[in-house]
Amino acid sequence: MPPKKKTKKTTKKTPEKCETDLEAKYRQSVLDVAVLQDQIALQCESVKKVQSDRGDLRRRTRDMEQKLQHERQDHRDVNSDLSRQYKTMQMELSSKVKRLEEEVSQLKEELVWCQGELRKEKRERGQVEQEKDAIISDLQHKMDNMETDYEKILHETLDSLTSQLSVARQGWRGKNTALHQRHKDLLSEFGLNASDI
Repeated sequence: MPPKKKTKKTTKKTPEKCETDLEAKYRQSVLDVAVLQDQIALQCESVKKVQSDRGDLRRRTRDMEQKLQHERQDHRDVNSDLSRQYKTMQMELSSKVKRLEEEVSQLKEELVWCQGELRKEKRERGQVEQEKDAIISDLQHKMDNMETDYEKILHETLDSLTSQLSVARQGWRGKNTALHQRHKDLLSEFGLNASDI
C-alpha cells in the first residue's frame, strides 16, 4: 500500500495568537540565552580552572625540572668528587705499593747479606772450635805425660826415701841397741836392774 498523503490545512492565525507565539518564542529565547550564558559562564570557569591548573602544572613541571637539574648537577658533583677521591686513593695506593716493593727488595738484599755473614760466622766458629779442640787435646796429652812423669818421679822419690829410711832405721837400731846396752851397763854399775825400771 502506498503511503497516505498528508493534507495540509492552511489555517490562518489570528494576530493575538501570533503575539502569544512571539512572546512564547521570546521567553523561550531568553531562557535559552540565560541557559547558554550559564553554560558559557560554567565553561569560562572551567577554562579558567583548567588554565590555572595548567599554570600550576607548568610551574610544578618547571620546579621539577629545576630540581631534576639540581639533582643531576649534584650527581655530577658527587661523581666528580668520588672520581677525584678514587684517583687520589689510587695514586696513594700505587705510591705505597711501590714504596713497599722497594722496602721488600732492600730487605731481601739485607737478608742475603745477613745469611752470607751468618755462614761466614759459622765457618769461623767451626774453625775456632776445631782449633780449641786441638789445643785442649794437646794440653790433655801434655797433662797425661806430666802425670806419668810425676808418678815416675814420685815413685822414684818414695823408693829412694824408703831405702834411705831403711838405712837410717838400721843405723838407728844399731845406735839404739848400743845406747841401750850402755845404759844397762851404767844401771848395772849402780846396782839397778833395767827391767825393773
